Amino acid sequence: MQLVTLCSCPLHSDPQMRRGAAGLPGHNMKRVLVLLLAIALGHALERGRDYEKDKVCNELAMLGKDDFRSLSLILYSRKFPSGTFEQVSQLVREVVALTEECCAEGADPNCYDTRTSELSIKSCESDAPFPVHPGTPECCAKEGLERKLCMAALSHQPQEFPTYVEPTNDEICEAFRKDPRGFADQFLYEYSSNYGQAPLPLLVGYTKSYLSMVGSCCTSPSPTVCFLKERLQIKQSSLLTSLSNRLCSQYAAYGREKTRLSHLIKLAQKVPTASLGDVMPLAEELTQVLSRCCESTSEDCMARELLEHTSNICGSPFIKNSRFEECCQEKTPMDTFMCTYFMPAAEPLQLPAIKLPTKTDLCGQSTTQAMDQYTFELSRRTRVPEVFLSKVLETTLKSLSECCEAQDSAACFSTQSPLLKKQLTSFIERGQEMCADYSENTFTEYKKKLAERLRTKTPNASPGELEDMMGKRSDFASKCCSINSPPLYCSSQIDAEMRDILQS
Repeated sequence: MQLVTLCSCPLHSDPQMRRGAAGLPGHNMKRVLVLLLAIALGHALERGRDYEKDKVCNELAMLGKDDFRSLSLILYSRKFPSGTFEQVSQLVREVVALTEECCAEGADPNCYDTRTSELSIKSCESDAPFPVHPGTPECCAKEGLERKLCMAALSHQPQEFPTYVEPTNDEICEAFRKDPRGFADQFLYEYSSNYGQAPLPLLVGYTKSYLSMVGSCCTSPSPTVCFLKERLQIKQSSLLTSLSNRLCSQYAAYGREKTRLSHLIKLAQKVPTASLGDVMPLAEELTQVLSRCCESTSEDCMARELLEHTSNICGSPFIKNSRFEECCQEKTPMDTFMCTYFMPAAEPLQLPAIKLPTKTDLCGQSTTQAMDQYTFELSRRTRVPEVFLSKVLETTLKSLSECCEAQDSAACFSTQSPLLKKQLTSFIERGQEMCADYSENTFTEYKKKLAERLRTKTPNASPGELEDMMGKRSDFASKCCSINSPPLYCSSQIDAEMRDILQS
């Protein structure tokens, strides 16, 4: 089966090819991903072994230059989300030229190693036209293969606030008709750099389908009708790609263990009447899904595993008489999962205060179980967003656990527990203050109530100062007071609050 090119002009002008461009052919997808993973070394294409060159050359021959180029653009846009379109495009041009030259019949046997070394050296020059990673100077202090591998290991932080805005149908078709390939390149860069944490097969499949839609509809007699029909067909793919980007961004930021606790906190807040035994298996299961699928080269990993996870949610006994039961009535599994995932926290339970874990809890064999139990019990008692609880629980429980290594651990627990409990309570109260009224009101109503609180708290503030405070607080709330707030950004914002409390 022929692989249809992502952004060559013939894709958009040949009706037969347009009809076949709904997605990358299944049996070729794995081969495509082998290629992409083979060239994923950032500024270089090899790992110092001849078979890497042979593999890349074979894939180039199988795919052809256009697919190689387009898929490289997706890959490097993901890897360098902070790079400009010009920087990423320049890197792709260098990679394609290098590969073509060194894979040509009769090429110098040393071509591959020589050219990749030259590319590595060029990327360390002060005026290099390529994207720059944090940590690049440290890698450039190394030499040879060590430098290449160092650069390959560098990574940008996930884009937690996608900025891609889809143009109108008229704008899309105007740009497409003017320069089909230029339009496709720009789209691949913008979408891939904004949603680069989505699993690679999803990203490739969705961008392929989208460009096929553009090619069909912008040459259709009725573009508006065409776009409406085609967008309905790719809606589930679009939702899965953007949702996977969000899920995998959080997983990349938190890591496996903290992701597990994050999902535990959220579930406990959404259904505080459930037991730890009800929600922990689901928190662990979703974490396992992300660990398997975020970096998977399987085409259907995320869709298949989220479907199974959603089925397990709806089959769990704790959903009875809860808002989850309503979510499970949605038309599709994707709609059900999104309903449960974006569900806001419920009113916390009015339960007796809980004590911090003791020496017996934290210094024995069941440390993880004790931490899980405390995390669960605290979460179901408070509506402070997960990003706050994850931050303060990590610090609190780590500090308390260090007492296990103290010379007099009993005395350490006796001294530290009251201090940590005070800090924990103060932090939660600060979080409640910062997010007060946000989840219960529209944004307009929230801002009105925020203005009233700030006027009461700072009666001597000038109108300009009041406006500035309200702008900063409302911006923070809009980003960090929801149940699925971006952890990297919000963690940095919360750090200042944490320091104030620890110093008080």
